[in-house]
Amino acid sequence: MAELENPGVMPKLIAFLSSLLERVAESNDLTRRVATQSQIVSVFDGLIRPPITIQSYLERIFKYANCSSSCFVVAYVYLDRFTHRQPSLPINSFNVHRLLITSVMVSAKFLDDRYHNNAYYAKVGGISTKEMNLLELDFSFGLGFELNVTPNTFNTYFSYLQKEMTLLQPLSVPPRSAITFNDEEASHQQQQQLAV
Repeated sequence: MAELENPGVMPKLIAFLSSLLERVAESNDLTRRVATQSQIVSVFDGLIRPPITIQSYLERIFKYANCSSSCFVVAYVYLDRFTHRQPSLPINSFNVHRLLITSVMVSAKFLDDRYHNNAYYAKVGGISTKEMNLLELDFSFGLGFELNVTPNTFNTYFSYLQKEMTLLQPLSVPPRSAITFNDEEASHQQQQQLAV
């Protein structure tokens, strides 16, 4: 998609995805605390919450994974599929980071002609290669190896993300002191303001 190649889109997409995943994780953390039955522990669950924020982690993946921008949309599709197919393993603050690195890596392997190996993604994700291999295997089985994303599905998810990114953008006008013009630009700016 051409829109994804726009340099301003990916930072917004990463910010929105991280915000969305943070809300989901926090909500599931609350549910986890009040649940009377024991929770299933998976290979994706860490013993503690990682100290890095979801947004910083996604930015790190984006910076170092060198995968196409489409991989992040497809990774989002994969996460959605995974949570629907594995309802006993909801996204929470103990597993979201591992699910993210795994979904991006699997999407890069499926979509991109050139991608890094598991050892590289493990380094980017701050985990061991052995753990990355296990996560990939478990994630693929969790998806039922349903890795293909049709153009229609991709467009549906990307359109949703675009709409949500637009809705979340603040419509703020910078304060006058933050705008600096030279004398010619300032007089032109004043004339335009008077005309309105």
